[in-house]
Amino acid sequence: MFPTVFSSLSAQFSGHRVAARRPAQTVPGPRTPHSCAVVVSDARSPGTRARLEGGAPSVHEPAPAEGERRVAASEERPPGRGERLVRSLDQRLPVAASGKEFLRKAFPDHWSFLLGELALYSLLVLVVTGVWLTFFFDPDMAERPYTGAYLPLRGAMTSEAYASVLRISFDVRGGLLLRQTHHWAALVFLGAIGVHLLRIFFTGAFRRPREVNWTVGVTLFMLSLLEGFCGYSLPDDLLSGTGLRTAQGIVLSIPVVGTYLSYFVFGGQFPGHAIIPRLYVTHILLVPGLLLALVGVHLTYVVVHKHTQWARPGRTNRNVIGKPLFPQYTAKSVGLFFTLAGVLTLMGALFQINPIWSFGPYRSDHVSVDSQPDWYVGYLEGALRLMPGWETNVAGHTIVWDVLLPGAVLPALLFAVLYAYPFFERWITGPLPEQHLCDRPRNQPTRTALGAAAVSVYAVLLLAGGQDVLAYRFELPMDYLTRVLRTLLFVVPFLTYHATKRACLGLQASDRRRLLDGGTTAEVRRTAGGGYEEARTLLPRAEAYRILVREVPRPRAEGTEVWRWFRRHRLRNALSRWYFGRGVEMPATPWERRRVAAVRAAPGEVSEGGEES
Repeated sequence: MFPTVFSSLSAQFSGHRVAARRPAQTVPGPRTPHSCAVVVSDARSPGTRARLEGGAPSVHEPAPAEGERRVAASEERPPGRGERLVRSLDQRLPVAASGKEFLRKAFPDHWSFLLGELALYSLLVLVVTGVWLTFFFDPDMAERPYTGAYLPLRGAMTSEAYASVLRISFDVRGGLLLRQTHHWAALVFLGAIGVHLLRIFFTGAFRRPREVNWTVGVTLFMLSLLEGFCGYSLPDDLLSGTGLRTAQGIVLSIPVVGTYLSYFVFGGQFPGHAIIPRLYVTHILLVPGLLLALVGVHLTYVVVHKHTQWARPGRTNRNVIGKPLFPQYTAKSVGLFFTLAGVLTLMGALFQINPIWSFGPYRSDHVSVDSQPDWYVGYLEGALRLMPGWETNVAGHTIVWDVLLPGAVLPALLFAVLYAYPFFERWITGPLPEQHLCDRPRNQPTRTALGAAAVSVYAVLLLAGGQDVLAYRFELPMDYLTRVLRTLLFVVPFLTYHATKRACLGLQASDRRRLLDGGTTAEVRRTAGGGYEEARTLLPRAEAYRILVREVPRPRAEGTEVWRWFRRHRLRNALSRWYFGRGVEMPATPWERRRVAAVRAAPGEVSEGGEES
């Protein structure tokens, strides 16, 4: 139907293979769709070129006299000490060849791929500012009269941890700027990781061979939440102390072992004198070490498995087209780092966050009005507020369901689903080859709808975390607002799921119409019958390529398996029909379908057209 969409694919494939074997005299730069390297001619003088190529001397140079021997430049100047050292190291640890290959590694150019870099560079800002803050922070819970520069609290009994944070904010030059920059960087870091996970989920970048890297990323997200909560609790102010008290209540709600865990974590009765030092060690040593190690593992997997890319002309399951790591992508990445660091510094200078002097030191018999945690734990606050009071007495033990379910079971269930989802989808689809092209979310309506519904649940719980603030600001009865939020917690995800799925199917139908009727031209033409209609034109090659190249597994039909009578296969087939049952077929000729199969073929796989990938 549209032969121009794939007419040059075979030429491109062969061009890639040939260019990869060409000599090393190339121009660094982004790869073109038709080649991996650009061979340039040597513009030097004939004599210079002859010397470099070992050929005959130029007519502009005097020929060596009879009996004389031409001395090469390398023989005239012996290698220096640095050159000898580099050669010696390369002989013992040959990294030159692999280093050159790594620096030429291609990275696809798309804004959504920068989300992971935002998280990485936010982590770097956190490390730099956090190291500076450790020079002045004292994790001591012993109480002493405050004698610092903040007059309203002078003479009040505060812990040394709280007093040291006040000292950083008011007495240390630049301390408040770096402390607030550190806090803003933590919020951006967690937000970037969360959005990065959503991008991977919606585009299917967790599929084979990236299931393990997905689990590494989910573990990074979980450790980042723990790291953020530990750092948030270190100042020992009234707001962070209220959060610690909530955490202690969640630990106590765990049946049988909750009391023992609470005594172990807090070193006795709450609050004790051990929790801040323990949180400090966890925040600056234990969790950061695990984070940095897992970041290294995560990046190693990205290099080994190569980066995913969006379907565009010339991009297949067997190549990566983008900017080389050095110098193009490195320059862009370094610019992103400095931009992010500058924005975070401006936020730390202009926007106040966590003013602990307004909250005051922690006292177990006090609680601040309108206390709200940071956004990444706000959903837990909302779940605790919406859960109705429900307790059960079993053999003299009280199970506090209204704390256990939202505070402990809900987070455990959330991360269990995140860990298991790639394997669940693979179980439904059956074994599939490696997938290196990103899915358009519209082409996977069920997955996209499930993700949107999960995001809506989080949004409702986050809104419920500010239940008291909303009731006060809008002068609403607390009980009425609670009932409304409980209803929304079930209604909003249901509506979001169905609306998102219908929107995805509608977008697929729109793509089908564009393939059949062509694209719009913003022109109107008169028909033979005297009417008017919009003029249409064929879609651009890149747009048609993006629509046709997609991977949508077929639903498993009933009775196609030998073991169809087993219950687990019946469940698997039913889930497959629910997951992949509804979709819009794209119009394509048999030749175009063969070309799509060739593009989607994994490395080493023989495509339908007979080509070996």
